Amino acid sequence: MYFWLFVVILLGIIEVVTADLITIWFIVSAIFALITSIFIDSFVVQFAVFVILGVLFLLITKPLIKKTHLKGNVKTNFDRIIGMEAIVTEEISKNKIGEVKVDGKRWSAYSDKKIKVGSTVRVLSIEGVKLKVIEVKGDE
Repeated sequence: MYFWLFVVILLGIIEVVTADLITIWFIVSAIFALITSIFIDSFVVQFAVFVILGVLFLLITKPLIKKTHLKGNVKTNFDRIIGMEAIVTEEISKNKIGEVKVDGKRWSAYSDKKIKVGSTVRVLSIEGVKLKVIEVKGDE
């Protein structure tokens, strides 16, 4: 009985730390195993109740949770600029950080090649507070 109480508490702590809604189902199954331990002394039966119910709860409810909570990945204010075009406002070279203007804001930027002021670039990624960019040629 105390073993299952320990399992419930441990899984509860893990759920609070991770918040992935995975261990919550095993918390519920551990409670059922705890109740089973009051009536049945066999650890094998208790463990079977724990595993079977935990997996069953997980398989039944996880797809429902995904549908309701993941209705599309909404980009935040900064990661939505990835893929956008920007204008170089300070020259960028391989060894010198430059500056670009994208979405009305100025960002520090770097590239593997030299890019002149006024050139159009595409934002490849954001690393820290700097944008990695590549020059857009002509009618791309």
